Amino acid sequence: MKSLIGAVVGALCTVAPALAETPAAIVEDVQGKVDGVEFMDYVAAGKIIKLGPKASITLSYLKSCLRETISEGVVLVGAEQSTVQLGDVQRAKVPCDTKAAQLSEREANQSAATTFRTMRSDTKAAPSKLTTIYGVAPIVQARSGGTLVIERTDGKEPTISVALKNDVMTRGKFYDFAKAGKSLTPGGSYLASIGSKRYTFQVDASATAAPTPIIGRLLRLE
Repeated sequence: MKSLIGAVVGALCTVAPALAETPAAIVEDVQGKVDGVEFMDYVAAGKIIKLGPKASITLSYLKSCLRETISEGVVLVGAEQSTVQLGDVQRAKVPCDTKAAQLSEREANQSAATTFRTMRSDTKAAPSKLTTIYGVAPIVQARSGGTLVIERTDGKEPTISVALKNDVMTRGKFYDFAKAGKSLTPGGSYLASIGSKRYTFQVDASATAAPTPIIGRLLRLE
């Protein structure tokens, strides 16, 4: 069996260097012995992951919104889904907005500026299309040390202000509203800010407090 796994890894290694190094998926769960990745790691296309006996991993793809639960075997991360050898994979399409996971700081600031110009200049104008999250408790990726402020832009709601310290962040860069016992309002539109960075988003009207995949509630602010 070891020689077979070695052969599979060798074959996959010939493909991996040709693939891009930009993040393709995020690791939502790790169970058992899994080499080379941890919970909340980003993995690029071409990454090879080896799973030990009875081990499993859950990957969520940023571009395709595919959520994969893979048991045992060898995994080659792709651009939109994995190739799995000697293991089992279960895939499901989950609600997610690719802009929420991939928006750059420049795009985020432009989005915020456009939204507020529209709100101030013409209250009857059609609102800009906002990035959508599909859970009431977002996971915000940001550098520790700053202060996260979230304000509702389409109604009255208490402003949320959080000091992003290492002891309240997962892996030192993710603040999970669910873990902190905080939540937003389904259907609400919001502005998130950290220092000079601005990011506009909305919560899907059907979002609930039930556990939802990380990919559907991830906001990257760094």
